[in-house]
Amino acid sequence: MEGTAIHFHTHLDVIVDGESVPVPANLGIDPETRMMSELHTHDARGVLHIEGPAERRYILGQLFNEWGVRLNSQGIGGLKVGRGKTLTAYVDGERVSGDPASIELTAHREIALVYGDPDEQVDVPSSYDFAPGE
Repeated sequence: MEGTAIHFHTHLDVIVDGESVPVPANLGIDPETRMMSELHTHDARGVLHIEGPAERRYILGQLFNEWGVRLNSQGIGGLKVGRGKTLTAYVDGERVSGDPASIELTAHREIALVYGDPDEQVDVPSSYDFAPGE
């Protein structure tokens, strides 16, 4: 990370079979040098920090690359769509179609990825209560 011409936060919820899966702390942060990529996390709350030297487009797939977890329209990690399982993406509580990896990260956006039985009732968040200054 070379500069902070832009600095904003997005929130991500991952829900698998009705259970919340934490987004790991320190994604995009080298533990030895403490160097950070433009897209990183500091804790396991699901708050994504985007800090970059210039205006550009950031997408959810970039975070999953930092995480080392596959994300596309066919699944998340080792969880595949099919055989009674679906992957549905939501932005600010609204269902979105297409490849979830292409969802744009913007300030105070709430993104939820829900994997599981399509008939299961899941309380999908429509917003996140960011801490002051986030």
